[in-house]
Amino acid sequence: MVVIGGGAAGFFCAVNAARMHPSLKVILLEKTSKLLSKVKVSGGGRCNVTHSCFTISDMVRNYPRGANFLKKAFHQFFTTDTIQWYAERGVPLKTEDDGRMFPVTNSSQSIIDCLMKEANKYGVEIRMMADVKGLKREGEQFTLELPDARFITADYVVIACGGYNKLSQFSWLQQAGHSIEEPVPSLFTFNMPGNAITQLMGVSVPEAAVKIAGSNLAAKGPLLITHWGLSGPAVLRLSAWGARQLAIDNWQFAITVNWLPRFNEQTLREHLQQLRFEMAAQKIVNRNPFDLPQRLWQYLLQQSGIDEDKRWADLPAKEQNKLIANCCAQEFKIQGKTTFKEEFVTAGGIPLSEVDANTMQSKLVPHLYFAGEILDVDGITGGFNFQHAWTSGYIAAKAIAAALEGK
Repeated sequence: MVVIGGGAAGFFCAVNAARMHPSLKVILLEKTSKLLSKVKVSGGGRCNVTHSCFTISDMVRNYPRGANFLKKAFHQFFTTDTIQWYAERGVPLKTEDDGRMFPVTNSSQSIIDCLMKEANKYGVEIRMMADVKGLKREGEQFTLELPDARFITADYVVIACGGYNKLSQFSWLQQAGHSIEEPVPSLFTFNMPGNAITQLMGVSVPEAAVKIAGSNLAAKGPLLITHWGLSGPAVLRLSAWGARQLAIDNWQFAITVNWLPRFNEQTLREHLQQLRFEMAAQKIVNRNPFDLPQRLWQYLLQQSGIDEDKRWADLPAKEQNKLIANCCAQEFKIQGKTTFKEEFVTAGGIPLSEVDANTMQSKLVPHLYFAGEILDVDGITGGFNFQHAWTSGYIAAKAIAAALEGK
C-alpha cells in the first residue's frame, strides 16, 4: 500500500492502516523535505486538532463544501474518536472558549511526535522528496512514477497530497480517470489598499457582523484590522462560504460591517437618543458607550464628521445619522485577497460524486482511495479541516484493512 502525501490525512491513514493490518507493507511518499508541515504551524504552532462539536448535524454546518459527504463519514470517525485516539497515545486535548481544541501541551510537536512514534511502531516506510509524477493501473496493480524515472508498484493507493492551487497540477489525477472541481482559494483576508481604516492596524473587536453586498453571504465573529485590510474569524468564515463566488468576481467586491451587531440602525437610533439625554454635557469622543476600542471609536466619529469637542447634547441629526450608518453598516470596497498564514486551504479537487463516503474509495478506479484536502471538502477555520483529515484518513485505512481481511 502506498500513501501519497505526508500531511495530516496521509500520515493518519498510513499509521492506522499499518496498525490495523500488521502484515501490510505501508509506504508513505512525501514530495518535500518536510512531514506534517501544516500540523506544525497550525494554530500558531499549537495545532488546532479539532473542534468541540459533538453532534454531526452541528459539525457539518462548518463546511462550505462537503457537508452531506461528511454527514456519512463522521458516523465512522468523529470528534470524540479523535480525542480518544490521541488521549490513548498520551496526548490529551483541551478545549478553549471558542471551541477550538489543542494538545494540553500547547505544542504541535506533541501531535507530530505521536504520529512519528506510531509510524515507527508499526513499520511505516517514509520516503521524502518523492513527488509522484504519474499513476497508472495495470491489471490488479498500480504503477507510480517518481522523479529520476523511478517506479513503484502497489496493490492499494491512497492519495492524500493536499490541495493544489492550479487546475494543471491535477493532470496526473485526470489521467488516472478522475475529473476535478476547479480549485479556488478559501480562508483568505480582504485587501483594502489605501483605505483610512488600515491606519488602525492591530485593532480588533470581539464581535462584528460582515456581509457581502448584493448577496446572502454574511458572518459574525472577531474582526481584526490589518495594515492591508480586514482579517479575523468573521472575514475568514466569509471567505470560505463565498470562495467560489468571490473567485468569479476576481476578489473585487463590496462589504458592509456592523461594528455593533447587537444593534440595527433603528435600535441604535433609539439608544443614541437615550445617551444624548443621559450624557448630555459630556464630549462624545471621551465617553465610548459601546466598549469599542477607543481608536476605532475616534475613527468612526471622524468618518461621520463629528468634531472631537462635540458634546452629546449638541450632536446634529445629520452627523448622528452618519454615525448610525457607520456603526451598523459601514461600507468598504475590497480589492484583492491575502493568504491567511497557515490556515489557507483550497476549495475544489476530486468531486465527491466520484468517491464512496463510507470507504473513501474511488467509484471509478478500484483500490484507489482519497483523504484530506485533495477531496472537494473544506471547512472554516477552527479545527474543522483537520477533523476532515483525521476522519477521511482513518476511513481509508479501515476500508483497506477490511478489504485485505476479506481476501
